[in-house]
Amino acid sequence: MKFKAALLHVIVIAGLALGSAAAATAKTLQLVGFGDSLMAGYLLPSSESYTAQLEKALKDKGYDIVVTNAGVSGDTTAAGLSRVDWSVPDGTHGVILELGANDALRGVSPEQTEKNLEAIIVRLKERNIPVLLAGMIAPPNMGGDYGERYNSIYSRLAEKHGLALYPFFLDGVVTQPGLQLEDGMHPNAKGVGVMVELSLPVVERFVKSITPAN
Repeated sequence: MKFKAALLHVIVIAGLALGSAAAATAKTLQLVGFGDSLMAGYLLPSSESYTAQLEKALKDKGYDIVVTNAGVSGDTTAAGLSRVDWSVPDGTHGVILELGANDALRGVSPEQTEKNLEAIIVRLKERNIPVLLAGMIAPPNMGGDYGERYNSIYSRLAEKHGLALYPFFLDGVVTQPGLQLEDGMHPNAKGVGVMVELSLPVVERFVKSITPAN
């Protein structure tokens, strides 16, 4: 009887320990940065990418969080739509959606870009995954009409779907040579740091609004 009681005690303790470990794991927020080269960290060490620097900034503020990099250089919104189901794994608590820059560079119609982005948003909403939408601005050389049609995409989608919005992902970096790579388009590590610093208040509000229960 004493042996059975001792064995039962061990089993109960082990169960409680496993439960505590599971609870600790469940509390860790799983965020995914889903985008193109600006998210992937083009020509940068993985430790200097936006997702890596953002994760560090959030952890420094006390958040128990993992920010996974699901950025693919060269991706358009169409390419993102084709891979969103498998690039954002089950168990993801929130997504930072950053796509559209390559559409503008290739002259894709803003209407098609918006359609693709909305399809991605709908896919994620169907999985109950909250989205923070990171906006982009069309290059000036695309012309005023294109820019007007393109630049309104992100705010319109955010309003329609009730999304958190960071209006311009490259804010603070554009036209700043010291924050860019030699191509004059992509941020260097210091530039990414500026992007993280400026976007952090919006990201933090987004993180506070989501929980693993979502």
